[in-house]
This record gives sequence, structure tokens and C-alpha cells, in this order.
Amino acid sequence: MKQTILVTGGTGFIGSHTSVELIEAGYNVVIVDNLSNSKIEVLDGIEKITGTRPAFEQVDLRDFEATKNVFLKYPDIEGIIHFAASKAVGESVQEPLMYYRNNVVSLLNLLELMPQYNVEGLIFSSSCTVYGQPNPENLPVTEEAPHQKATSPYGNTKEINEQIILDYIHSGANIKSIVLRYFNPIGAHPSALIGELPNGVPNNLIPYVTQTAMGIRKELTIFGNDYNTPDGTCIRDYIYVVDLAKAHV
Repeated sequence: MKQTILVTGGTGFIGSHTSVELIEAGYNVVIVDNLSNSKIEVLDGIEKITGTRPAFEQVDLRDFEATKNVFLKYPDIEGIIHFAASKAVGESVQEPLMYYRNNVVSLLNLLELMPQYNVEGLIFSSSCTVYGQPNPENLPVTEEAPHQKATSPYGNTKEINEQIILDYIHSGANIKSIVLRYFNPIGAHPSALIGELPNGVPNNLIPYVTQTAMGIRKELTIFGNDYNTPDGTCIRDYIYVVDLAKAHV
């Protein structure tokens, strides 16, 4: 019998690619998304790629009762991959309370409901922001690198959520969790039927680059000229989104 996995934020960039890989690996997928930064048409792309249309519920995970109803409707859910979160660093500085409410309350609701509905596994979408600005001796960053004070409310929500999961498990809760700290996922499925398509002006570099190349955006501004790099501009690590999706499976 196929296992059923709940993918929160499953119409988003990483969530949609992970949903594809889960389906192709033989899992049933239930997607929950409030469509605040994604489009419902992503489901069409997932279906065209896999031949299967995942179950979909338009739910805001801050709403406890609505979230509870998802578990009631799909009693076979065995694990959760939790992507749903606000994720723009700059916006989080301007709207910190929104970020704490979106990112922390949604996790709390999921954790509270998991034991009630015998859901034992959680993969949490964290971030490399928990490492702050690493000291030179800690580059390149590994899992052993020390955490440092977050440089944004967004980063702080990830740090807080990791600690909440840890504390909950240490309390004796009957769940297991894996935390994945992403650097910069980029790219798209080889079919080009799904990719990175945020609503509004992109907050990530690569979609801004591609939209500028297409003429949707007038220009791309590069910030910073005094980094310790050959030309003074920032160097970043990137990971192919399909590789990241397969890592979740």
C-alpha cells in the first residue's frame, strides 16, 4: 500500500518539485497551500509530468481547525514535509510580526496535530541562515558550523522552529524529525512544466535574472563591491532544485 505524505507549501518552488519526485517514487501526495506565493496551475504541471494529480487543499496552516480538517479528511497521512513559510529576508525586516505568525504558528499547529492523528515523521524546511555570517575558519559551511545570531526575522523564525522541534521531541512526543538547511535552490524540472514562479516581484536572484532577461524587469541591480572575491561581488552556493527534491524522498 502506498504511503501518503502531506506536503505543505506544495505548489511552491521546492514543494512542487518534491511532490513530483514523491509521486514518481510511489507515494501518494496531499498538498496544502494557501496560494499566497504560488499559483494553482502548478498542479497541472505536476499532473502532466507524473500522470497523477495530487490531492489539494487550499488551507492556511495558521488556522488550526482548517488544518485539523485536513488530517480528518486524509487519515492515511504518515509523514509531513513542511515547506509552507514566508521566505523573503527583506520583507521579514519590514513585516516581522507577519513572519513570526506565518512561520511559527503553522509549525505549532502541525506539531500539535501530528500525535493526535498518528503522523510520526516530519521533514522541516530550514535554512542556511541559521549559520549567520560564518567566520572564515568555518567556510565552506558544514553541519558542524556553529549557529550564530540570525541576521533577519526570517532567519530567526527558522532557528526558533528548529528549537521548537527539538524541545517537542525531547518532551517525549512520538514523532521523528529531520531538519534540512537549504542554501540557494535554483533551476526547474527538465520538462519546464514547473519551475520558480513567485507571485509579484521575485525576492530570489535567479527568477529576477530571468525576468530581466525576458524584459519583464527593466534592470538587475547588483549590491556590494567590497566582498573578498575576485571582482568584489558576492559569491553564493547553489543547489539544483531537482537534486534537493530527491533528497527529501
